[in-house]
Amino acid sequence: MKVLLLNGSPHVHGNTALALAELEKTFAACGVETELIQVGSKAIRGCMACNYCYEHGKCVINDLVNEVAPKFEAADGIVAASPVYYASANATLVAFLDRMFYSTGFDKTMKVGASVVVCRRGGASASFDELNKYFTIANMPIASSQYWNSVHGLVPGDAAQDAEGLQTMRTLAKNMSFLMKSIQLGKEAFGLPEKEKPISTHFIR
Repeated sequence: MKVLLLNGSPHVHGNTALALAELEKTFAACGVETELIQVGSKAIRGCMACNYCYEHGKCVINDLVNEVAPKFEAADGIVAASPVYYASANATLVAFLDRMFYSTGFDKTMKVGASVVVCRRGGASASFDELNKYFTIANMPIASSQYWNSVHGLVPGDAAQDAEGLQTMRTLAKNMSFLMKSIQLGKEAFGLPEKEKPISTHFIR
């Protein structure tokens, strides 16, 4: 089992990193390998809607997105973690996820996703919902915890005082580990769900 941990904060050692470190320790205790990928401090532009990826299987912008894509394909789960800016996830992380999910054609069915948000006070639930939408459009189940996956803090290190938030992280990692292992057993016994041919409609026809 392997999980990718995406740090969407520009602060490599900030409160988002602290939350991810709590996940990392718990995943290790559950026998799950992790790889931390720093996203928020990179220069990542948004999707240009050029559809280059449809023909070539990768994004036309050859940056961290194309580097992480094969790791995502090989992983059993992914955690997208972000600080909250104006009740939204960090724009750099959003650009990264937009392009990675759109440009990768591999089947993401039953890879487990989870989002984590870190804020001073408010906007956590809106950002949490925003990040979860990447998983629900890709046939990916979402791992839950005992509370919405948020940790609070202002200056670096504050999150260490959020006992409930850190416990939420530990519970999330335990639940996600169990879910990934259960899915693996289910795939071995029953295979993946059968898929229909995609139907694409819009509001005119």
